[in-house]
Amino acid sequence: MRTRDEGHGGGTKVAAGTGRGRIRGVYAAVLVVALVAAGCVVLRMGPDVTLRVLAGSEIADLEPLLEEVEERTGVAVELEYTGTLDGMARIASGDREGEGGEYDAVWFASNRYLGLDEGGRSAVHVRTSIMVSPVVLGVRADRARELGWTDGAEVTWTDVHRAVAEEGFTYGMTNPGASNSGFSALIGVASAMADTGAALRSEDVEQVGPELAEFFSGQEMTAGSSGWLADAFVRRAERSRPVDGLINYESVILSLNASDSLNEPLTVVYPSDGVVTADYPLTLLSDPSEEALEGYGLLVEDLTSTRTQQRIADQTWRRPVTAGAELSPPVPSLVELPFPTSREVVDGLVGDYAASLRRPARTVYVLDVSGSMEGERLDELQAALGALTGASGGSLASSTQSFQEREEVTLLPFATEPASPLTFVVEAGVVDEVNAELSEAVAGLEAGGDTAAYDALVRAYELLEEGYAGPEDERLMSVVLMTDGEVNRGTTLDEFGVSLSGRPDAVETVPVFTVLFGESDVPEMTELAELTGGQVFDAREQDLEQVFREIRGYQ
Repeated sequence: MRTRDEGHGGGTKVAAGTGRGRIRGVYAAVLVVALVAAGCVVLRMGPDVTLRVLAGSEIADLEPLLEEVEERTGVAVELEYTGTLDGMARIASGDREGEGGEYDAVWFASNRYLGLDEGGRSAVHVRTSIMVSPVVLGVRADRARELGWTDGAEVTWTDVHRAVAEEGFTYGMTNPGASNSGFSALIGVASAMADTGAALRSEDVEQVGPELAEFFSGQEMTAGSSGWLADAFVRRAERSRPVDGLINYESVILSLNASDSLNEPLTVVYPSDGVVTADYPLTLLSDPSEEALEGYGLLVEDLTSTRTQQRIADQTWRRPVTAGAELSPPVPSLVELPFPTSREVVDGLVGDYAASLRRPARTVYVLDVSGSMEGERLDELQAALGALTGASGGSLASSTQSFQEREEVTLLPFATEPASPLTFVVEAGVVDEVNAELSEAVAGLEAGGDTAAYDALVRAYELLEEGYAGPEDERLMSVVLMTDGEVNRGTTLDEFGVSLSGRPDAVETVPVFTVLFGESDVPEMTELAELTGGQVFDAREQDLEQVFREIRGYQ
């Protein structure tokens, strides 16, 4: 969001004591009275207030509407985005320092994780639910017909599990360690399978562990954000490699159906055994200033008004929380599953997902060690990658971002030409030892030479193809390219694109996540990401370690 200009939205400002000022003031007052009498909408003559808000990426689609709210209320909202669990952990630990000063508020899809310990609970002054969206399942129409999931058929999460095990049902879901939709889905599926009617306990999770592992064997797509997952779902369909379904917010699925980007709208399946719902609470943090308290009140008043609620429903497909506004067409009422009351249970479940329940990952890190990387840049790269080998413990988000059991990691440094690849398999029981070897390899990188990035990418895909075990290979594959300059040697982007054809479909469609660093060619790195169905991450204005951690949500 933009920073408000001085005086914007705060009424007409004039110099005290001037005749012209008094005339303008009288004129403004008369105009306001006239507009009110005529039934016209009048902009609120509120104070100029800026609320600094730490938010989940799901809130980004409200930015245009928030600018309109600012015009009416005089309250500007500065949004800084982060992952849900990362943001919750920061606030619970007492870290409120943002880029423009301390945060006044947080705005995530859910506050439930924040409320699991005293540090999180004490950080909250007041919260207001702004909109609602349950995490449900969208299914390709032809597949829904095959499975009998049409015409209001009652479908449970257990039925979805059975379809995975017996019918080869596949789907996409975000990473629970990075995105609230995946986090909510994990809690919901585990709670439904446990079927105790009460909040999950550790023994419940242990009991349904085998069923959960089988359920998540159907997850062919992962992502760090709900929006990117929906886009990737469409790309897979366009490339004739569709997955059957999409576990995501109802709002994302309805929006996708309304976009006409699919041949046929997804069938929305509302699991009858219950869901976990996001309520998007705008949360004022404890010990607010008088200005923040007043600004929060004005902001909430406008956001929960019938007019704004209807705009939210119409523009974002989320369910309104205020009577008089409604989502069209109507959506059914749902059973809400109980959220765990213990942080130990939640952390254990998300940790199990990362280490043993989900499909394992296979990643090639293509790392620029050309001459321009010498010095501080190489030091930063080594520190960033090294952090992923030693992030056990600490916050839940950090522990799930480290290299996990069953994961295969290849380091492919390049300069004038690709170096010999170094591959590490993080086997159960030797995680610390393998991570130590990985850390040592990263620390041994040396810089020098030109930048032959596409030669290295061609080699990365050769490695993926050499290690591909055929259709039964369930690993989620990806490539990460980090370069600090323009490619000045070897294969071109166009030639790299040609090299992808002829590879197995599962390899040809592996995404490249590009990291902008130093003097990276932004248009070219963006084109590369779009070509492969990847994503661009910018490490020029944020810490490289944080970028690598963010990418982990997509692997």
